[in-house]
Amino acid sequence: MTQTADDWDAIVVGGGVAGLVAARDLAQSGLRTVVLEGWRSPGGLVGRHEVDGLMLDAGAESFATRGGVVADLAGELGLTGRVVHPEPYGAWVRLPRGAGPLPRTGLLGIPAHPFAADVRRTLGWAGSLRAAMDRVLPARHGLRPAGEVTTLGDLVRARMGRRVLDRLVRPVVAGVHAAEPDSIAADAVAPGLVAAVRTEGALSAAVRALRANAPAGSAVNSLAGGLHVLVDALAEDLRLNGGELRCESTVTGVRRAAGAARFRVQTAAGTLTAPRLVVATPAATDLLTDVAPELAGLHTDPGADIVLATLVLNAPELDDHPRGTGVLVAKDVPGIQAKALTHATAKWGWLARAAGPGRHVVRLSYGRAGEGAPAVPADLDGLTDLALRDASAILGVPLDRSALRASARVTWRQGLPVPSAAHRETVRRVRAAVVQVPGLAVAGAWVAGNGLASVIPDARQAAADLTELPDPGPAAASTRSSR
Repeated sequence: MTQTADDWDAIVVGGGVAGLVAARDLAQSGLRTVVLEGWRSPGGLVGRHEVDGLMLDAGAESFATRGGVVADLAGELGLTGRVVHPEPYGAWVRLPRGAGPLPRTGLLGIPAHPFAADVRRTLGWAGSLRAAMDRVLPARHGLRPAGEVTTLGDLVRARMGRRVLDRLVRPVVAGVHAAEPDSIAADAVAPGLVAAVRTEGALSAAVRALRANAPAGSAVNSLAGGLHVLVDALAEDLRLNGGELRCESTVTGVRRAAGAARFRVQTAAGTLTAPRLVVATPAATDLLTDVAPELAGLHTDPGADIVLATLVLNAPELDDHPRGTGVLVAKDVPGIQAKALTHATAKWGWLARAAGPGRHVVRLSYGRAGEGAPAVPADLDGLTDLALRDASAILGVPLDRSALRASARVTWRQGLPVPSAAHRETVRRVRAAVVQVPGLAVAGAWVAGNGLASVIPDARQAAADLTELPDPGPAAASTRSSR
């Protein structure tokens, strides 16, 4: 029997990083693999756009170095020489009472050294003294019993006090995860933190153990040219291994007849079949109800809607990076709507060199969990004016239209699922249902957690599980043997 163009060994729905990683591994194992992506370009939240002649990240712009998994993948793709560290200028937090630096050796804003000068500047002596009490509290203080969820908010509040929570942790978690500390499990955003508190006897000691006293900035890295370079490399490697990427191919349904060995994946262009299917999109719970009925009615956290405003400025007064590499903004700071600002040309040396003297790239982020669509102007001109006002207030430098070279707007929907207890329970139920269907796997931030350090190993495991799938049946076997 001759294999038709729409019969495959593996189909991956979703061309974000998770889908591309899974597809690449499947293709490398010798399986004929196709990726179906609904957007016009792959990458998901790792996107790109050109602003004032500069190719910039339009979504995620760095990755956590935790576990080394992203760097390992970069090495496999020949990108080791492009891995870069942020410039060592540190980051700041903007509070209603003013601005202060974030701990240089903290974790999600939790200070490893409560009496460090940068911590005292933001917390004050009273806040640092309260945070230092963590060292004399019983190890179990602030921790829920085994089997129960300890939220990040409860843990920090109990062990280090409200100033650490409100002035440091809450702005960081809002900026990184678009979430509130009281709504997320500590281990969901800082894997191993609860166990480290039990082992080390204090939260500050746990942070030191997890970070191993890493210097400022080393907890995240990126790639020269932008994180989106990773997407290009994954797509090219998939092609070199015989795989195919089809963009603007929205999947409308997934079927598999009782006892059949192959999934039938429906798109506007027709039907594709394969014995292996990876669904790397939050739409999985809707797409898979026919093949995994237990998914009916299950919906993971939709994530916050995020609007990014990018400004390219002629502003030599920013050459001294007055607020380091960026600023996280606490909620309800008067006169500021942005939740975060990244001074990209201060953060990344490669971009500063590409931009040239006096030209700066600043990116502001709008949108918090639970608040619906960000209340920002719908038109680019209005958003640009808002971003200029916010950037002026956050950076402490007057910026107006006279300094503006170009601006851009990017909107992300369902970008950062909040890893709450309810979300994690739904993910558990999703995985339990999926594992009962031979040949089926799910991947992506919606199940693995936010960030490439979580997404990549989960996607690789999904591919490995399907690679080890037994021969799906005589029809598929005869198809493969006829190539």
